[in-house]
Amino acid sequence: MVQQITKGIKISVKTKHNGISYRNNRLCHVFSYFITIENTSTETVKLTDRFWKIYDSLNKTEIVSGEGVVGQTPILKPNDVYTYSSGCLLESNVGSMKGFYTMINLDTFEQFKVIIPTFQLTTTTLSN
Repeated sequence: MVQQITKGIKISVKTKHNGISYRNNRLCHVFSYFITIENTSTETVKLTDRFWKIYDSLNKTEIVSGEGVVGQTPILKPNDVYTYSSGCLLESNVGSMKGFYTMINLDTFEQFKVIIPTFQLTTTTLSN
């Protein structure tokens, strides 16, 4: 699991390889990722947008951005935890993802970015 804290917002990520599938007549590896967002700050925040860079070891990069996550724009009060899962397809068996969430502090209306740490997508378990 990888973790990072930005302005009191803790992001934790776990990943899983779910086998292979076909997309546009091409063999792809199916990955899921599980995100936990924990508000360790003293202020209430709302996740408004997401931005992802998805890297495939075959030198392909996909950009994904848009409103919220999995159709939601969660509000997190202090000590609240929000979890969700999503997924992606890679042509190779190794890749990575990174990005950020745009959040707004609902007490001050300040908008800020919360870093999503780079995490690996791989079909095998890497030892440390």
